Amino acid sequence: MAPTSTPQTPFGRVLTAMVTPFDAEGALDLDAAQRLAVHLVDAGNDGLVLNGTTGESPTTTDAEKALLVRAVVEAVGDRAFVVAGAGSNDTAHSVELAQAAAKAGAHGLLLVTPYYSKPPQEGLYRHTVRVADATELPVMLYDIPGRTAVALETETIVRLAEHPRIVANKDAKADLGAASWVMARTDLAYYSGDDMLNLPLLSVGAVGFVSVVGHVVTPELRALVDAYSAGDVAKAREIHQGLLPVYTGIFRTQGVILSKAALAAQGLLTGTLRLPLIEASDEQIAQLRQDLAAGGVQL
Repeated sequence: MAPTSTPQTPFGRVLTAMVTPFDAEGALDLDAAQRLAVHLVDAGNDGLVLNGTTGESPTTTDAEKALLVRAVVEAVGDRAFVVAGAGSNDTAHSVELAQAAAKAGAHGLLLVTPYYSKPPQEGLYRHTVRVADATELPVMLYDIPGRTAVALETETIVRLAEHPRIVANKDAKADLGAASWVMARTDLAYYSGDDMLNLPLLSVGAVGFVSVVGHVVTPELRALVDAYSAGDVAKAREIHQGLLPVYTGIFRTQGVILSKAALAAQGLLTGTLRLPLIEASDEQIAQLRQDLAAGGVQL
């Protein structure tokens, strides 16, 4: 049974975009995935996003994606929302991924804007509706033009918000004005998809985060959103400023690389990465330790 959602917070407030654990030979490690999921939920996450960029989705197979969803739902699905990435730049493939995620027990879908082919806004709209129509699961859009090369324009998001199952947007566009206009014109729940902008997005109406740094600072993220929601803006700002070294540190190189390095340093082994991603160097790990220590996290 899925956790209880509300229209304002359909997937809770604090979610971590979880890495996908592999073993020493590079195979999917479902036991490690379940251990990590339990750890993250115990730390205070309301939900986990699987098979996203941070989950190395470009290099996992469709079968692996479904197995991962099933394993994590089994481990924490009664306590946390399990949102499965189902986006691609091929609409028919995205439909298949969405249906497989639903069959595996996911509570929701994350649909990244189709990438590389740079479709027009009407193509983005039709793609998203086609996938949203493929299951009964609620959908979180994912607007990240820095990776996809095409942004969801405000009018497109407003149109998509009319779909009964499109209920949220993970915003990584770094455009607070555009986010403000969409929130003023729709009931979409906005989630920050850019950790450095977690507090600024809350200030214009976001309800929570889909975080990468949540791998190491979930309690702090929970404290931040709770303080802001309670009206203690000064406390939220204090937490935000304290986390700046963490936000910077995890993203000095690709976020998966340093997230896995940080977890390994804490004894949470998530294994290797799949090419073209590579393991953090000794120098990168040393810098990561300094950055996280400056943010109050000891490795």
